[in-house]
Amino acid sequence: MKRFNIRKVILALADLFIICVGTLVTNYIFSAAHTSYAQSLRGIGYIMIADSILCLLVMYATGSYSKAWRDFSIKDYLLCVGAMFVGQLLVIIIFFAMGKTFSKLFFLLNFIITAAGAVLFRFAFRTSYMTIADSGKYVPGERTLIIGAGQAARMIISELQSAKYDPNNKWSKYEAVGLVDDDKGKIHNNIKGVKVLGNTSDIPDLCESLKIEQIIFAIPSCPEKRRAEILDICSKTRCKIKVIPYIGDLLFDNDNTQLISQVKDIKIEDLLGREPITFDKSEISEFIRDKVCMVTGGGGSIGSELVRQIAKYKPKQVIVVDIYENNAYEIQQEILMEYGDKLDYVTLISSVRDYYKMEKIFAKYKPNIVFHAAAHKHVPLMETVPEEAVKNNIIGTYNTAILSEQYKADKFVMISTDKAVNPTNVMGCTKRVCEMIIQYMAQNSTHTEFVTTRFGNVLGSSGSVIPLFRHQIENGKPVTVTHPDIIRYFMTIPEAVSLVLEAGAMAHGGEIFVLDMGAPVKIVTLAENLIRMYGKVPYKDVEIKFTGLRPGEKLYEELLMSEEGLKQTKNKKIFIGNQIEINPEILLSQLEEVERYANNNESDKVVEMLAEMVPTFHHKK
Repeated sequence: MKRFNIRKVILALADLFIICVGTLVTNYIFSAAHTSYAQSLRGIGYIMIADSILCLLVMYATGSYSKAWRDFSIKDYLLCVGAMFVGQLLVIIIFFAMGKTFSKLFFLLNFIITAAGAVLFRFAFRTSYMTIADSGKYVPGERTLIIGAGQAARMIISELQSAKYDPNNKWSKYEAVGLVDDDKGKIHNNIKGVKVLGNTSDIPDLCESLKIEQIIFAIPSCPEKRRAEILDICSKTRCKIKVIPYIGDLLFDNDNTQLISQVKDIKIEDLLGREPITFDKSEISEFIRDKVCMVTGGGGSIGSELVRQIAKYKPKQVIVVDIYENNAYEIQQEILMEYGDKLDYVTLISSVRDYYKMEKIFAKYKPNIVFHAAAHKHVPLMETVPEEAVKNNIIGTYNTAILSEQYKADKFVMISTDKAVNPTNVMGCTKRVCEMIIQYMAQNSTHTEFVTTRFGNVLGSSGSVIPLFRHQIENGKPVTVTHPDIIRYFMTIPEAVSLVLEAGAMAHGGEIFVLDMGAPVKIVTLAENLIRMYGKVPYKDVEIKFTGLRPGEKLYEELLMSEEGLKQTKNKKIFIGNQIEINPEILLSQLEEVERYANNNESDKVVEMLAEMVPTFHHKK
């Protein structure tokens, strides 16, 4: 504060000196030119005094002395010029009111000289002050390459340069040393002292030659496919990678005007190579608002995200049913923290296997919409205990579906998997039977609309490979991939849940909704990219071991059975598989039989019965 007051005094004294000298210089110019505009000694004195008082007062009133040197910008220099002009104008008005004779040309030249002097002094003093003040303080930060040479890059460079002298700013440790852009017209351009060095294909060479430590992807409007291609190039370097959000996700308001503060670490889903799926939120809102919504398996990764998204649409009540109390407790506390008493939220530790307990829950809460996410999902684990997959997946689904119809729920939405298509494992086969149950219910329902949603692997879910890969990398272990050619479709948890909600909103009963998930991704490529995101080199810093396909595991997954066909919906990324006619007598008889084998824990009989129920089931032990 003391230094700030001293700076104000220095500026005021400097302006006083400039005004006085400017007036003398102006008068000397007119005297040397032998014009009649030159003033007498007394007249010069009057002008000096009036100019000094009025100009300093106007500059003080307009805040010309309130800005720190480091924050001075063109706007502040213009403000200084404007204040000088207003001060000189006030002098002319006062002289005119007093009947004093004066030359307008004298005042015009005087204004030009004094305003120029004030601006030049500020510029020179600011430059000298910052050089002296910052000498010895500045330590070069992490060498950063910026992708994109547009407005976003310009803002980032400006913010990085402003931050580098402030040790309390976390961005002070980054130094922009170059840019790349695929626009040939921008090559060799200069943005605030940072040069455009090449295009995106040059990134690996530039990172090596310039010793780049970090890359910032600064093209918020870049199409997703091209974005993924560029990030894939970046992942082949050993640099840390950060990205700015898509242009629609950027936030600029009174509390957040910086772009650099919105830069985030790259996520593995940024490399999927397709645009994020968008959904009709108004339709979902109408679907959920003022409804009693039950979520079975509500503590799991999909179930808990369902709860989060449902809560945003103002339901009448949310009921979470889950057998695992730890997960159920975590989502309960999260929702209570977020909504408090604003949301009617009930957590029930119960199993969908228990028909009579579930009946009590339905009788008491009478849900309008049931989201059935409860299931055993881990493929290898279910291979060893197929009877448990039947009890939880098949019988649990049947119990919940029957009760939904009995207690007149409006809609029942079951969450299935691509592993249900031509299944090769017990888990996938049980989910296919679940789909058959839902189609049977849809064909025989008098009130409830039954629908299935089917999608591939969900990034970040409890069954995803990503948490396992991260754990292995962080603990210095080899990353384990079952097969070099294994491929999977991927989507994010929010995408999966939004699909469930929109499918429920547009469903009329019996449909199997399938998401267009783009091109499948090789698991080994996913592992390699994740290793690079940690700044390591695959096969050198981190070993990738191929362990062989696990029991029941496919090299590739399918999203649709051949007999289902495919029908477009109004959302171009969501398709509907046609209904398949289910023979109710055969299905119910088979369900009764497979349940008996499961309750008797006859594993082999269970698998045989599943094969009879699902002819496309090709079990591989």
